[in-house]
Amino acid sequence: MTDTQASGAVLLTHPVGLHARPSVKLTKLAKTFRSTIEISTAADGPWIDAKSIVKVMAAKVPQGSELHVRAAGDDATDAVAALIGLVEDDFGEAGADAANG
Repeated sequence: MTDTQASGAVLLTHPVGLHARPSVKLTKLAKTFRSTIEISTAADGPWIDAKSIVKVMAAKVPQGSELHVRAAGDDATDAVAALIGLVEDDFGEAGADAANG
């Protein structure tokens, strides 16, 4: 088994940043991967466990922040791509926010 490493970054555009609903969606998605997954607002850390809802919510990442994602494990590349895709898709809430608008 190879220990692959992957990383990426994405702009957090969600109006409330990485708060309650977005944090839950991010951690639930992270938990579907076997890899160790961490997030940070800076390329050099500090890094937090993306599978911990308490730690993710405590980070209080505001809208407009660059969110860095890194993973290590056999599905690390897929994990990073999925989490970045979730953020780019505005956590699947873009349509809901526009409808409430």
